[in-house]
Amino acid sequence: MNQLEDWGFDLAVSELRTVKDMARWCYTLMNQGDIYFGHGTDNAWDESVQLVLFTLSLPWHSYDDFKDARLISSERTQIVNNLKARLVDRIPLPYIFNQAWYCDLPFYVDERVLIPRSPIAELIKSGFDKWLDEEPAKVLDMCTGSGCIGIAAAYKFKNAEVDLVDLSFDALEVAQQNIEDHELTDRVFPIQSDMFSAIPDGMKYDLILANPPYVDQMDFDAMPNEFVHEPEMALISGFDGMEVPAQILLNASKYLSENGLFVMEVGYSMHNIEAAFPGVVFEWLEFENGGDGVFAMTYKELINYQQLFADACNKVKG
Repeated sequence: MNQLEDWGFDLAVSELRTVKDMARWCYTLMNQGDIYFGHGTDNAWDESVQLVLFTLSLPWHSYDDFKDARLISSERTQIVNNLKARLVDRIPLPYIFNQAWYCDLPFYVDERVLIPRSPIAELIKSGFDKWLDEEPAKVLDMCTGSGCIGIAAAYKFKNAEVDLVDLSFDALEVAQQNIEDHELTDRVFPIQSDMFSAIPDGMKYDLILANPPYVDQMDFDAMPNEFVHEPEMALISGFDGMEVPAQILLNASKYLSENGLFVMEVGYSMHNIEAAFPGVVFEWLEFENGGDGVFAMTYKELINYQQLFADACNKVKG
């Protein structure tokens, strides 16, 4: 199916009638298309249902209520156009609809930021109860992108102030929109900074959450076409993926309170970070809902490993 007419787009508009018809047709084409799932769904059926429902401005869980509803021609045309964007242009659904869900919260997203998918969400929902004896007063979301991690933390910790840090002005514009959409301008603040460079000396956080770029060059070159739409600077971090994570690890203890917790995601580069920091014992967390490559460290652990972090970072520079 190399030509657009082979997909049956025009026939779908003229012959299909109901929500169920369109979802079934999308499902067939998604199974036949060479597309990657992983930006909100992990299978063709869920992706098809979401595409149809979101096009119609219906809730994502309302398929059973509306599956037999008949569609007018313009609605069918819009579904077909969105499916073209997904199949032909390989645009992930959250970018097509400018919406992603994280921690059961909606967020505006576009191609200035990564699509939210961090397993840190599960830790936020639990309140980090394994490590924190009391709710944090100050939270830092490092490399924030859309702001989803920090904003979700603000929902969980109702009295906390949250700083959202990113190098990208474009990303911070998206984060600001999400702060305003969630009416959190009184305690969630975007900060443009190259990691900790713009954070005042002496500032201490009770919880630092970091989801930095960590993809190495080899993995980046092999990524599915869907990732072309995501900002490269938010994905890749040097040849081995460790440039940004290493600097964050080296400096995090300066900004973490003595009873605080540091959490970082490095995804499938977890083996790279172990190789980059021999002698450091990383506590890799397990998640009920899937995901890996996330570790947690206390202030004491960061201090104890400080020389190892410094030695490894100097070796990288050398």
